[in-house]
Amino acid sequence: MNKYIIDRVLEEANYIINTNCNIRDTAKKYNVSKSTVHKDLHERLLEIDTALYKQIANIFANHLDLRHINGGEATRKKYAKL
Repeated sequence: MNKYIIDRVLEEANYIINTNCNIRDTAKKYNVSKSTVHKDLHERLLEIDTALYKQIANIFANHLDLRHINGGEATRKKYAKL
């Protein structure tokens, strides 16, 4: 694996751990696609650093648990404006 890719993957992982951001926000920050961030953190990170991968997996599991709450809140705000 290319050193540039390894550095990017580790930087993205540390950013998510420090900020608790999601894939979309991380993609915007690093100016890459959501697909790239997803591949970096779900496939490449596992090969690079297993312990870091487990931390990221826990954060993403938490994001999945909260997804329905955030979606409902967005819908409530949308209709409150109308």
